[in-house]
Amino acid sequence: MTNLLLYAYSDSPWIFVLQWGIGLLILVFLIVSVYMQRRTGKRLKGELDELDKIRRGNVEYDFILKAMKIAVWHYDSETQTFIFEKDYRDGTNNHVPSADDSFHDALSDIAPADVDRVNNAFTDMCEGRTDFYHQEYQVIDKSAGTSYWEDSYATIVDRNAEGKPTKIVGTSQRIDERKELEASLVTARNKAEESDRLKTAFLANMGHEIRTPLNAIVGFSDLLPMVQGEEERNQLIAEIQLNNQKLLRIIDGLVSMSQIEAGAKSLLLAKVDINQLLQKMADTYQPTTNVPISLQCQKNQLLIESDREKLMEIVDNLMQNAVKFTTEGQITLGYDLVEDDRVRIWVRDTGKGIAEADHERIFDRFIKLDEYIPGTGLGLSVAKSHVQSLGGTIGVDSKLGEGSTFWIEMPL
Repeated sequence: MTNLLLYAYSDSPWIFVLQWGIGLLILVFLIVSVYMQRRTGKRLKGELDELDKIRRGNVEYDFILKAMKIAVWHYDSETQTFIFEKDYRDGTNNHVPSADDSFHDALSDIAPADVDRVNNAFTDMCEGRTDFYHQEYQVIDKSAGTSYWEDSYATIVDRNAEGKPTKIVGTSQRIDERKELEASLVTARNKAEESDRLKTAFLANMGHEIRTPLNAIVGFSDLLPMVQGEEERNQLIAEIQLNNQKLLRIIDGLVSMSQIEAGAKSLLLAKVDINQLLQKMADTYQPTTNVPISLQCQKNQLLIESDREKLMEIVDNLMQNAVKFTTEGQITLGYDLVEDDRVRIWVRDTGKGIAEADHERIFDRFIKLDEYIPGTGLGLSVAKSHVQSLGGTIGVDSKLGEGSTFWIEMPL
């Protein structure tokens, strides 16, 4: 049997070789297939990883654009057209040039004051003179009749063989809030500078205001022992008392303002009779002026819940102002009931009046519309602070040369 097999193999050796060759080829093919499969798997895995990175990058990219509220756009310098890729800006009236709009068409929606500056900067980049563009400008929405501020950046991403820019990518962002903040900061700075200037003028003026009644008090006091006649002595005493009151009012104004700034004055609410309060003010100020002072009260008695001291100081400051600027005519104190829960107390005079442009600023600290009239410029400011602390409002109705009516509205 063995001899038979050896004979068969020896008789057909090519069959044996062929079988081994085929087996070897199959083995090599399998090895190569496995290797290629593994290599393809790695490549596919790498591509999938790259696609995942791109997907995550796009998500992060969109998230950043949304968070920063930015629009991304492309500009083709050869066709002079815009393409807005993504737009996450605030608002509903944002300017988006159509695909057929050229850059000059887009400029038609920019505020005239900004057109030349934006045009020159963008043209410089399109012609290759600069690599970067950044401009802030105002966009006019002609259909709605409104406008908004925009901040744009752009840079070159592709050039032709001659080095001229062909593709530009840019971003735009609305900056209305930032512009409002800038405007408020400028206003605050101007107010601070004006306040500093007024404070300096106030300090310079205070020396004169205090020295004037003080000089009168000292001078008349020195003369008093030398005067023999009773009438002349009484006249000097009256002058001393008058200047004492002037000096006291100046000091009271300074003290009240310092207490207001320090927040030291608290409310002491009690029943206050408005008729009685106004009558007391009229009696107090009538001896200080030749102008008659009268009352106009709707009721025989009107009680309100308020801080008597502050209310007295408010009306006192309004009366000081009326007496100071009224040399003829009359001064009238009164009140009117407003609806069912408020009362308007007013002081009306026939003085020189106030220009409409000064109606608001007259209540600011250190403001004096007439530097030749004595005063600290604090009275109306103190009155305004007290009125606000009592939950009321203060204002003035006046025309230049026609007198003034200062009023306060208080809750009953």
